Amino acid sequence: MWKPCPFTRHPALLVYIVLEIFIHSVRGLNVCMSGSATSCEECLLIHPSCAWCAQEDFGQVRTLNSRCDFSQNLLKRGCNAPFIENPRSGISLLRSKPLSSKGSGVTQYDVIQIYPQKISLSLRPGDQTSFEVQVRPVEDYPVDLYYLMDLSLSMKDDLDTIRNLGTKLAEEMRKLTSNFRLGFGSFVDKNISPFSYTAPKYQDNPCNGYKLFPNCVPTFGFRHLLSLTDKVDRFNEEVQKQMVSRNRDAPEGGFDAILQAAVCKEKIGWRKEAYHLLVFATDDVPHLALDGRLGGLVYPHDGQCHLNDKNEYSAANKMDYPSLALLGEKLAENNIFLIFAVTKRHYVLYKNLTALIPGTTVEILDQDSKNIIQLIVNAYNNIRSKVELSVWDHPEDLNLAFTATCQDGQPLTGLRKCADLKIGDTVSFNVTVDARGCPPKGTSKSFTIRPVGFKDHLEVSVDYRCDCSCTDFTQTNSSRCNSAGTYSCGMCGCEPGHLGARCECEEGEVNHQYLSACREAEGKQVCSGRGECSCNQCLCYESEFGKIYGTFCECDDFSCARHKGILCSGKMKEFICHGECHCGECKCHAGYIGDNCNCSTETTSCVSDDGKICSGRGSCVCGRCQCTEPGAFGDTCEKCPTCPDACGTKRECIECRLFNSGRLADNQTCQRMCKDEIITVETLKTDDSNTVQCVYKTENDCVMKFTYSEHASGQSVLTALKEPECAVAPDAKTVLLAVVGSILLMGIVLLALWKLVITIHDRREFARFQSARSRARYEMASNPVYKQSIPSHPMEMDFHMHNIKSCNGGVH
Repeated sequence: MWKPCPFTRHPALLVYIVLEIFIHSVRGLNVCMSGSATSCEECLLIHPSCAWCAQEDFGQVRTLNSRCDFSQNLLKRGCNAPFIENPRSGISLLRSKPLSSKGSGVTQYDVIQIYPQKISLSLRPGDQTSFEVQVRPVEDYPVDLYYLMDLSLSMKDDLDTIRNLGTKLAEEMRKLTSNFRLGFGSFVDKNISPFSYTAPKYQDNPCNGYKLFPNCVPTFGFRHLLSLTDKVDRFNEEVQKQMVSRNRDAPEGGFDAILQAAVCKEKIGWRKEAYHLLVFATDDVPHLALDGRLGGLVYPHDGQCHLNDKNEYSAANKMDYPSLALLGEKLAENNIFLIFAVTKRHYVLYKNLTALIPGTTVEILDQDSKNIIQLIVNAYNNIRSKVELSVWDHPEDLNLAFTATCQDGQPLTGLRKCADLKIGDTVSFNVTVDARGCPPKGTSKSFTIRPVGFKDHLEVSVDYRCDCSCTDFTQTNSSRCNSAGTYSCGMCGCEPGHLGARCECEEGEVNHQYLSACREAEGKQVCSGRGECSCNQCLCYESEFGKIYGTFCECDDFSCARHKGILCSGKMKEFICHGECHCGECKCHAGYIGDNCNCSTETTSCVSDDGKICSGRGSCVCGRCQCTEPGAFGDTCEKCPTCPDACGTKRECIECRLFNSGRLADNQTCQRMCKDEIITVETLKTDDSNTVQCVYKTENDCVMKFTYSEHASGQSVLTALKEPECAVAPDAKTVLLAVVGSILLMGIVLLALWKLVITIHDRREFARFQSARSRARYEMASNPVYKQSIPSHPMEMDFHMHNIKSCNGGVH
């Protein structure tokens, strides 16, 4: 019988419990109470979940209460909600005009490409807040394009190619926008050594003595030739007038020209309501910051406009080349997209520069610039297909995190850029802001979020919620503090020489007699070392682990035995307690025993499917089976391949599952008690040492075979034959034929043996006869005693010879 923990009686506090479990798992204690905050402001800085109770009568008698805790915990401890100081971060929309869909026309100055346009954030340190930014590049937006060309000698063929560029480029760009303007400028390098030829004979003609091209104009840094205009014929006219020049080293002074084109907004003519494209065409590498020191230029570039009355860069020989950081800053500040149009030989270098300068792209320029128009169109389409957010004036004490949601709708954490967009697509960015600390009181800050190259931006103002409203009611020499202290946010700050929660005692009153009243026995610590003796009584400390109580603070509700880290056992996820801690001892609820109440007296969990306790192979201890039968295991000792009854137990499952027979043939009973996996095979393998071989005889006198094993996952596996093996009755005709055949075969064998014996005997007799006849011939032919008789009459002779032949076996 389990009993719910006390906090489950208050559903409103479940959120607090979840939060507390999380905090304890991360930090191991209550971070609010462990911070020892002595004021409301200190409490708010400990953790964004901490709150302060400003209620005057908050807390229990004879306890040093911590007013800094989780807000849910403060409510539970008796602090009324109006007195809880727990400011949260928030956001307010100040300007939120809807996004536009078209750029050019009579309303072009009201085009909105970012939403919202202005917001205000109120941030509490550590308490994150988020807002969404939407960006939509509109259709038919005005475009200003400034063409900045390298006029060093190696670019002569390129200059010839672009003499009619204005007209052709305008025709192509008007396919993309109805409002297009074009400007032109050129550059070479600083006219000082070692970058250019400075000898007197080269001053007016740096090409002097150069046979391939003997005449060119003097070297110059940057020259602004045509302000942005929609009269493209003027672009052609200015290009027709230009001549190339010559510098000494390979790198050019193009970065000087880029910076002047970016910052001299009035002279260049950049419009606020337009895309700003700066095309940088060159066939060589640029000079970078610190290169100028080779020519004695030690002053870094100041990032200002230095065009004189002739629209020429007047500080070329006074300041160093600009750095990449300065260049990127000024381009972004003036919303300029920089397009590097460079030859293939230097593509990789400029490609690497695009990673260092936001809002730049690079395209490969043919040796004679024949592809310049297509290059610009491709670069423009590439720029328009991307949206990237940049942050300006980012306060150091703020953390910003971005999550981009592009056209596919999938959030991309950590990204602030979307690509492959079409004109009119809307993309959104979730921005999370977190303040790391509190600036001086009354401080407010701001920053700007701007899509790279866009004039539109989002202004974000920030104020910090580090103060408590209860400080507005601070009272000095308050009667609540016995006129001996300052009352603020529920606490008294006592003046020197006064003590106590309400400054009710003076330091001179604390003597040995009072301290003795706060000791449990002589020699013991004052208030058991867990409280303070104030005015003749113990005020127990509050602990992040639980409650300390008792006359001498000798008891608590957190020093009892634990089980798996849980006090007096229990299941925190289910909010179930098995016992309660009282003054260091677990008081177990009904159904549980033991020092830490972890032992259940219930046996339900030990009952196996067959209704037996631990399948009859063990005993139930603390609600769990302890198997005593060798080889038995499982939650209820139900698995035991080596037990004598293993085959008998599994046989019933084979019968009911495969043949719907046997004691468990009832379908529900079979499904409940037989959950093992059964595999049927044609031939049963019996060579596995890890399986138990089982054989039994069926009702039809057939033999059923199966094996029983335990899988690595703990599941029992039964492998059985598809059908029992049954004996077959012999055929009568077959038996008769077999008997007759056997008799005939035996007779034939006997006759063969008899014939063999007779043949052997006859051959032996014949051999004996032949031997006897041979001896007879020898006697007739070689016996000296024998003489043939001579008959007296011829007839007698014939008769005599006839008898001799007969005796010798002659043939008649």
